[in-house]
Amino acid sequence: MTDYLPPRIWTWNTGNGGQFANINRPVAGATHEKDLPVGAHPLQLYSLATPNGQKVTIMLEELLALGHAGAEYDAWLIKIGEGDQFSSGFVAVNPNSKIPALMDRSGAKPIRIFESGAILQYLAEKFGAFLPTEPGARAECLSWLFWQMGSAPYLGGGFGHFYAYAPTKIEYAIDRFAMEAKRQLDVLDRQLAQNRYIAGDEYTIADIAIWPWYGGLVKSRLYDAGEFLSVQDYKNVMRWADAIDARPAVQRGRIVNRVWGEPAEQLPERHAATDFDGRGID
Repeated sequence: MTDYLPPRIWTWNTGNGGQFANINRPVAGATHEKDLPVGAHPLQLYSLATPNGQKVTIMLEELLALGHAGAEYDAWLIKIGEGDQFSSGFVAVNPNSKIPALMDRSGAKPIRIFESGAILQYLAEKFGAFLPTEPGARAECLSWLFWQMGSAPYLGGGFGHFYAYAPTKIEYAIDRFAMEAKRQLDVLDRQLAQNRYIAGDEYTIADIAIWPWYGGLVKSRLYDAGEFLSVQDYKNVMRWADAIDARPAVQRGRIVNRVWGEPAEQLPERHAATDFDGRGID
């Protein structure tokens, strides 16, 4: 490591972006004109199968499994590595240019929803599922939902970035965020020692939000960091992650908009339940 003295005024240096240099920039807005596709269903999802993207596809598949026909959806692939999120169409749905983004066209006027936590809450309220109505249970569920929204940047943008993606391995940064990742796993492990699911005895949007990140971490699907973080020590998180892993709707939702890994675990776009045929999922 070499000492770095920040200048008085920061300026954008595209050479410091590592593998993300072509899509990271210090300004918002569209870079090119392109409309988003629109399919036949009321719900139009524009996403990629990152942990944040998986939250929404899992939620939609869980709603469909409950028999909510109005949750049928088209899932369109947004290739963030190629800058699809900066198209004029996508920016109109999410001015923050992050996946996932959802358009609900079921009413007289289309409704846009962005931020994965907001989408989960919107869908839970729209269909009356996976969000308790009793005030105390609802507050507990939403508290854990927003815990995830506030904590995951430390896991993804902090630990994951410096451990797996940064062009230079910086001991201080990895140690700092590994410590925080393990603290968060301990928070979850203590909660799950007393509860079957994150917010109590019922499966909720708190589980749907948290599982792709922390379940993915302990199942060694994120950053190949399971051994480094000693994830086997978090036995309650492991038990919970395995239980959710076994849900058919989760198995379906986690592969939607996925374009890496084994062919059977890839479904770049989803427009009907039959798109899952041949992938070994109930």
